[in-house]
Amino acid sequence: MARTSGFGEHAESGTPRNPALITEAAQSIDDQHRARVRKYLTIMSFRVPALVLAAIAYAAFSNAWISVGIIALSIPLPWIAVLIANDRPPRSKDEPSRYDHRDAARQLEAQQHRTIEE
Repeated sequence: MARTSGFGEHAESGTPRNPALITEAAQSIDDQHRARVRKYLTIMSFRVPALVLAAIAYAAFSNAWISVGIIALSIPLPWIAVLIANDRPPRSKDEPSRYDHRDAARQLEAQQHRTIEE
């Protein structure tokens, strides 16, 4: 019989098929990349159907303004897709902020410095 720690773990926890989670590690870079690519493709998949819908709307209503409106709505989709796909995962509460007001301590003092001229 396999030993468990008694904290709700499965008996097969720690095996190669079911590794034990020992940290609250961040999502791997590959998983983050896959998620970003999926978001990009999802947003961009609306572009071609929008163009087809614009053609169908023009054929159905004989009104170019409806088609132009649909096409105008699809123009910013690549820009939006790139912005969303390149965004990093949200910062966790435990992640430290990089700004800590150290600039004042690193400034040069406000006195005259000697220079050497040739």
